Amino acid sequence: MRASLLQMRVDESESVQERRLRASALVREQAGADLVVLPELWTTGAFAFEDFDACAEPLTGPTHDAMSAAARDAGVWLHAGSIPERAGDGTLFNTALVFAPSGELAASYRKIHRFGFDRGEAVLMGAGGDLVTVELPGTTLGLATCYDLRFPELFRGLVDMGAQTLVVPAGWPERRRAHWTLLARARAVENQCFVLACGTAGTHAGVPQAGHSIVVDPWGEVLAEAGAGEEILTVDLDPARVVADTREKFPALKDRRLGLDAPVPPGP
Repeated sequence: MRASLLQMRVDESESVQERRLRASALVREQAGADLVVLPELWTTGAFAFEDFDACAEPLTGPTHDAMSAAARDAGVWLHAGSIPERAGDGTLFNTALVFAPSGELAASYRKIHRFGFDRGEAVLMGAGGDLVTVELPGTTLGLATCYDLRFPELFRGLVDMGAQTLVVPAGWPERRRAHWTLLARARAVENQCFVLACGTAGTHAGVPQAGHSIVVDPWGEVLAEAGAGEEILTVDLDPARVVADTREKFPALKDRRLGLDAPVPPGP
C-alpha cells in the first residue's frame, strides 16, 4: 500500500474555496497512491475558532463534493481530513470524511475528544460518540483526529474492531510538537499498528503549527517524518503482513486483562 500524507499550509493568505481547489489538485497529483490523507480542519484552520460557525457545512457540502471528485479522478482512497460539519439540528462537529476510489463517501467520523478545555472547539462543537473503522484492500483503517491521540482507550477500541492502520489528521501546535511525535509512536507500539499522522503547516489564527507529519510502524520505528513546512510524505507499507507478523512475534495484546469479560463460573 502506498500512502501519501499531504501536510498542507493553512493560513489567511487564501480563501476557503481557493484552498479547496488547491487541496483537490494535490490529491489528483497522487494518482498511483492507494491512500491519501489530508490534515484536520484544513478548510478553516484548527485554531480559527471564530470561523467555525461561518465556514461550517453539511456533511455532503462543498468540501465533500470537491474531495469526492478528486478521489475519483485520482483513483485513490482519500481520508479528506476533517471539516466543521453542521448537523441537521445546528450542532457543529469536527468531522472526518473518507472516500473510496469511486468517489463514494465510505465513512465519516465525528471527533470524540474536543480540544480547548473551557474554550474553542470544546465549547463550540459537539462530541462524537462512535468509533469508526474502514475496510480497505489490504488493511483496516481506524479513524481518530488530533486531540484523540492523547486518549489510548479510543485506539484500543479501534484495535478491537480490527484496525491495523491508525489514521490521525491533526492541527497540532508547534509548542507541543514533542508530544505529537511521542504519542504517535506510543499508539503504534501499544496497539501494534501502523500510525499515519498528518499535520498542517503554516499558522492557524496566530498559532504556529507543528508540521512533522509522521509514519510509524508497529514496533514504534519512524518510517518517515516531514519537516515544518508544506510537504508531501509518501511511504510504501504492507500493513496486513507486518501487523500480523508483529503480533505473532510479540503477542502482547493477548495478555490484556482490563476490559475482558468476567470469567464464566464452572458448571456443577
